[in-house]
Amino acid sequence: MSTLAHTMMTAARPTENGLAGPGDLDRYGYGGTPATDRVGPPSWDGSDAELGRVGRRAAGSRGRGLHGQLVQQLGQMIVSGDLGADRPLVPEEIGQRFEVSRTVVRESLRVLEAKGLVSARPNVGTRVRPVSDWNLLDPDIIEWRAFGPQREDQRRELSELRWTIEPLAARLAAGHGREDVQQRLGDMVEIMGHSLTQGDVLTFSRADAEFHSLLIQLAGNRMLEHLAGIVSAALQVSGGPVTGCDRPTEVSLSHHARIADALAAGDGQAAESAMRQLLTVHPEVERVVPAPREH
Repeated sequence: MSTLAHTMMTAARPTENGLAGPGDLDRYGYGGTPATDRVGPPSWDGSDAELGRVGRRAAGSRGRGLHGQLVQQLGQMIVSGDLGADRPLVPEEIGQRFEVSRTVVRESLRVLEAKGLVSARPNVGTRVRPVSDWNLLDPDIIEWRAFGPQREDQRRELSELRWTIEPLAARLAAGHGREDVQQRLGDMVEIMGHSLTQGDVLTFSRADAEFHSLLIQLAGNRMLEHLAGIVSAALQVSGGPVTGCDRPTEVSLSHHARIADALAAGDGQAAESAMRQLLTVHPEVERVVPAPREH
């Protein structure tokens, strides 16, 4: 067992019902956001109350401080439809309602504009753009859609996209014998196996996310590597199980182990086949994509 796997296994504590205990989210270097960065419901009252309707689904902001929180809050409201194109987003009004400075509002709107969610034009102001203009591959937008009315569409589209990306990445990764990455893939399988026996869903999911990220990096294709954030977001968003990665099971663990073994053996076809089986474990996915073919 490697030092990394041993450290993570001894640090992880069993969690009842797979939920993290106090402080658990801060014990790992590759997941989670401190609770202090989470955003609560906005206090938008009065005649503009419809602007403040945000479901009880807010996830941790990837940003830090007020800027990151405001991006998270406005992004969720836009994606959920609580903020529409029927009225402009007035920076002064946003600043007053969220009690933040004009600088914070301005920078937040710039981030949302870069994601394709809003546009700012002279004499028109800042308005929400149509969905066709959104950067739907942005990890933040993936997360926001997963918590909104488009939840089912988002989960289905992610499953279809992963089924296209990851089998190819697995086949390509078999041709790159980087021992350090191969070792880390094996570590992640060990950690997943240990957390499965302990009922530790948090540790399992984080090791799972790193496994898939490492595999895409190992493929040696920079364009595929650029899409690693999509796979990571797909594994982290909430929702019912869609693929074999969405809940800890012996079947999921065995498929991950098969992938790691095939990569270590340099067998691209076996790695691709195991990945396809992993992504089609759940019947819901089999209605979306064809069953994997054995080579």
